[in-house]
Amino acid sequence: MTMGFFDRIKQSLARTTEQFVEHFDDVVNRADAPEKRSLPVDLETVEALEEALISADVGVAAADQIVEAVKSKRSRGASLRTLVKEEIRGILEAAERPVPDTAAPHVVMVVGVNGTGKTTTVGKLARLFKESGRVPMICAADTFRAAAVEQLEVWATRAGVDIIRARAGSDPAAVVFDALVAGKARGRDVVIVDTAGRLHTRVNLMSELDKIRRIASREVPGAPHEVLLVLDATVGQNGLAQAREFTEAAGVNGIVLTKLDGTAKGGIAVAIAHDLKLPIRYVGVGEAIDDLIPFSPGEYVDALFEEKW
Repeated sequence: MTMGFFDRIKQSLARTTEQFVEHFDDVVNRADAPEKRSLPVDLETVEALEEALISADVGVAAADQIVEAVKSKRSRGASLRTLVKEEIRGILEAAERPVPDTAAPHVVMVVGVNGTGKTTTVGKLARLFKESGRVPMICAADTFRAAAVEQLEVWATRAGVDIIRARAGSDPAAVVFDALVAGKARGRDVVIVDTAGRLHTRVNLMSELDKIRRIASREVPGAPHEVLLVLDATVGQNGLAQAREFTEAAGVNGIVLTKLDGTAKGGIAVAIAHDLKLPIRYVGVGEAIDDLIPFSPGEYVDALFEEKW
């Protein structure tokens, strides 16, 4: 039987949930005793909540907001569990933005540091678009790594979609131009552009991404319509620094959070939404081509708390 989003996100968050509950379950049970629900949250509970949130990589700023909200709203007699869930969901939903509704081709530029799962994410995105009834095309604009192009060709074959590539070392912006021309000529609905991720050559990389954006916008009005930054969930707070750099240079307007199943730090989704004000569009929950799923704030929160709460 195919698992739905909730079951898959619950499974991928199992390690995070286990750690979160381990830090906080006993304390929250005491705090939610009937005789204590109308009382202010005590210091022990506040400290336990902060520790649990930070251990899950929610981040200091988001943890502070959650704790302050819980303290101020406790007087209405709600359970601590309910208050924490409401606040986390509110942070995630506040960062949500609608995907631009555009005429074909819809151009998606995928950016991120090498090793985050960026290239495989492109292939998985192509599969998702195709499953939704659209006709995508992949553009291999990471021309500095021949292995990346070869890997992308494998994923394009798995997804059953076209790919536009060029010789190693070609100008990435020229490859993007060719892909957009081909996408329009072939009637493709979506063009997904894989870009280089050489953060150690920051100036050249950021200049290159800006050039790709300019070329794309000249060929397709408003392009790139989505700029998705791929972040590795196992990196945790270090990923936020990467996100700020790419957002500044590439105009990132959405996040793909990969390797969520490989970390006990799945609270990073909350830190991203709180600190960067960027929506999480998709999460990676495994290695297979169908292991990239659309993100749902409500189901993420339910999965985070469902295991023992």
